[in-house]
Amino acid sequence: MATVYYTASSLDGYIVDEADSLDWLTSRDIDQAGPFNYDTFIESIGAIVMGAATYEWIVKNQPGQWMYEQPSWVLTSRPQIVAKGHPVQTFDGDVTEMHPTLVSAADGKDVWVVGGGNVAAQFVAEGLVDEMIVSYAPCSLGGGSRVLPIPSEWVLAESAVNRDFVCARWRKA
Repeated sequence: MATVYYTASSLDGYIVDEADSLDWLTSRDIDQAGPFNYDTFIESIGAIVMGAATYEWIVKNQPGQWMYEQPSWVLTSRPQIVAKGHPVQTFDGDVTEMHPTLVSAADGKDVWVVGGGNVAAQFVAEGLVDEMIVSYAPCSLGGGSRVLPIPSEWVLAESAVNRDFVCARWRKA
């Protein structure tokens, strides 16, 4: 069981551009059965946590039923943002208090820290992220939201090319 930050990044370290768009990412070619693919990754996940900005992006860009089967939490002080019918819980507090709940809900599988770097930064700062898996797209954005906006140290554990992406699994140093 691990807590994993699985994400994508531009070459200059951004997860979304200044317009909060992922067009730079979704327009790229990736082999859905290739290295570091999403389908294999999501099978290993037992619980999910994300920030409010990521949750609101999902609601706006992928409306309808909740896309995850796993127990899911949103870190927010605004529980009213959860869309009707979404089986999503909210949490407003320190991630060190929440982490044991995520681990328990994951039931022996991994916990996925989804999306934005600010939430990942909270978990990383407390030493709670065991692995970071990043798929680097062949572009720079020049601004936006950072993948991980705090200093941290990692050790490269594995890397591969998946069509347009260079993918890497990093373990905490």
